[in-house]
Amino acid sequence: MTETETNTYDVVVLGAGPVGENVADRTRAAGLTTAVVESELVGGECSYWACMPSKALLRPVIARADARRVPGLSQAVQGPLDASAVLAHRDYYTSNWTDDGQVGWLDSIGADLHRGHGRLTGPRTVTVTGPDGTERVLTAQHAVAVCTGSRAALPGLPGLDAVKPWTSREATSAKTVPGRLIVVGGGVVATEMATVWQALGSRVTLLVRGKGLLPRMEPFAGELIAEALTEAGADVRTGTSVESVTRENGTVVAVTDGGDRIEADEILFATGRAPRTDDIGLETIGLDPGSWLPVDDSLRVTGHDWLYAVGDVNHRALLTHQGKYQARIAGAAIAARAAGEDLAAQPWGAHAATADHAAVPQVVFTDPEAAAVGLSLAEAEQAGHRVKAVDVGLSSVAGAGLYADGYKGRARMVVDVEDEILRGVTLVGPGVGELIHSATIAVAGQVPIGRLWHAVPSYPTISEVWLRLLEAYRDS
Repeated sequence: MTETETNTYDVVVLGAGPVGENVADRTRAAGLTTAVVESELVGGECSYWACMPSKALLRPVIARADARRVPGLSQAVQGPLDASAVLAHRDYYTSNWTDDGQVGWLDSIGADLHRGHGRLTGPRTVTVTGPDGTERVLTAQHAVAVCTGSRAALPGLPGLDAVKPWTSREATSAKTVPGRLIVVGGGVVATEMATVWQALGSRVTLLVRGKGLLPRMEPFAGELIAEALTEAGADVRTGTSVESVTRENGTVVAVTDGGDRIEADEILFATGRAPRTDDIGLETIGLDPGSWLPVDDSLRVTGHDWLYAVGDVNHRALLTHQGKYQARIAGAAIAARAAGEDLAAQPWGAHAATADHAAVPQVVFTDPEAAAVGLSLAEAEQAGHRVKAVDVGLSSVAGAGLYADGYKGRARMVVDVEDEILRGVTLVGPGVGELIHSATIAVAGQVPIGRLWHAVPSYPTISEVWLRLLEAYRDS
């Protein structure tokens, strides 16, 4: 019998997606020996089945939509997209689903990569089963960081497995364009993938159980995107649930709660996420397999002074950039505790992920784009803040008219009327994704309204919407 190899590190990271990579980067920068365990591709969901491929698919779609609104250019771009070229562009940005480059980066920071399935087998201990079945035990002197992310959650419809539905992975990696596509869901994945495949030539039917799209944003965001999808040719049906799905002679048949029978070549379920914690050994340390892991603001798991949960697994903000932010905080906290230093754990301190509560930014790369940071009006009111919503139409800004003929968009800032700071900002319109960081700075920095008057927007840009919002608040 072969003896199981044992290695000791300061830190063991479970998962080599962007979150795990960033934890490792910060702990290595602090001089801590670090092991990273990965069962799939180094780079994780974001690099191969989410952020990168989806945005590579969306970029040609949005560029063409923008060009069609520019006089002198619109007639030149009326034809269809070259689907083969778009898919090849996507393949390039996923490195054709190989991770050599990201493995090289891990090596460059001095982190040790262990390929295989990692499971906790007790406090500070991870056992890795390699692709060849061999086992290696990794012991962490200071911390284990669970960065295993999330997976698509499918509904419990009878026979769904036999249908072989798409999840976000199949939707971002498909090699051909389906003639007809049913998209179930109304969130970010659903709206972005409906945008992509409709533009590439699919006949898209979007089935939304709720009243509208993007329910976590201000209502007008979903309304404007639903209107645009409909104008593009998609069939958007709200208040509609799927009761059954079958595949008959290769054709998907979905039956709704209203009795409608919808046929398609493929069906995408974009109906939420579940934590990838079901088979990582949580039961060996008194936690429930398959559960989200509650953490404090330093990302340490409740009741375990050596265990950290970073990124999607803690269910604070399921966004890659927010997970990377948490990773920087967690890495710094692990290093400080290892050195016996006091933590700067106060709100907005170096070891507190305060932005998870107050300033989470997000961009939805549809046409039009939707971008938001902080709290919506409803969320601010529910949190007990005395707030006022200030809305302006983006078409009132000179830069918007120059950007595109017939520019449609809307902006809202949610102002705390007691503290005179911004609690949240939402922007919807072509190109607004590049504006959201200015809003993020204003919200995270708690910049007083009086000081924002002195942040002069350049003319003529769409960012002049800031002046219009401040004027509207002054005159309200």
